[in-house]
Amino acid sequence: MIKQLEALSQEFIQNLEQLNDEAGILNLKSEFLGKKGKVSEILKGLKDATPEQRKEIGPKANALKEEINKLVSQKLMAIEVESVNKKLEKNKIDLSDLDLKYLKKNNHGGLHPRTIIQREIEDVFLSMGFEILDGPHIEDEFHNFEALNIPEDHPARDMQDTFWFHDPQSDVPNKKLLRTHTSTIQVRGMKERTPPFRFIAPGTVFRCERTDASHEMVFNQLEGMMVGKDISVGNLIYFMKTLLKEIFQKEVEVRLRPGFFPFVEPGFELDIQCLICKGNGCSVCKKTGWVELLPCGMVHPNVLKAGGIDPEEHNGFAFGLGLDRLVMMRYGIDDIRHLNSGDLRFNHQFKAF
Repeated sequence: MIKQLEALSQEFIQNLEQLNDEAGILNLKSEFLGKKGKVSEILKGLKDATPEQRKEIGPKANALKEEINKLVSQKLMAIEVESVNKKLEKNKIDLSDLDLKYLKKNNHGGLHPRTIIQREIEDVFLSMGFEILDGPHIEDEFHNFEALNIPEDHPARDMQDTFWFHDPQSDVPNKKLLRTHTSTIQVRGMKERTPPFRFIAPGTVFRCERTDASHEMVFNQLEGMMVGKDISVGNLIYFMKTLLKEIFQKEVEVRLRPGFFPFVEPGFELDIQCLICKGNGCSVCKKTGWVELLPCGMVHPNVLKAGGIDPEEHNGFAFGLGLDRLVMMRYGIDDIRHLNSGDLRFNHQFKAF
């Protein structure tokens, strides 16, 4: 029986080499490994073999089956790769032959307005010595809440605000969730650096909210932080005014008012006069004439400690910019839902050419 199995191996290889279509290969595999296949027919003789012979024949038969499956997989993969390569060769486009007129005529794609503004902001902060960081969308309780001085009974932990992967009332340690702010990147950034440092962190965040003209469940923020010695509120205001002047290419009217955020002390709300209604009141600014744009403040000592920084030696400021709202102010967009609509008619307005 050992010799028969070895002969079957050679027979299968010879037959496989002659096939170049998927159907034929699968039929060949069935011919050898099927219930009534050639390998099964040989193994029917095991009932007449001695225990010693069975110990030798069993592993040999299994090895043959594994070999056939492996060869079949390799052959099918080779056929698929060859097919893809033929299609690519047939349908290839030489991009070096495309000119500007062709792109205009054929309705090419373009950057999303959010991407345009984000890149401009990144350039502004890079020119002021800031790094650009990134972080994971799926976070844990420590980075999203505890390290940011948000206790368990804070409203931000309520299921109405947060997309949890676990029941928030369960005993699962360090439960997972979709990050509710880009402040999580601050914690990771602090742990990896020694003061002084400064960085920004743009990214997508997720909150379980009802959508309207100025709120979305999936939206974008841009977080920023500067840590060193003798950092003041004056430093914070300077960087924020510089950013807004560069983005809007003009002086914009702002107001700074007290605000409470667990991760900063003192905390502020930096509002910008609504550029949609010029301060007269509309759905975007909720008839107030002002749009909340930049929650900010001096980093809370507990947050510095969570990032491995001694608050007795260093301090700093942090801010969270509503990137989508800034885009709306820049381009006069009256409904945040347009940004995620996927409507090409909307995106077409922001093409580079």
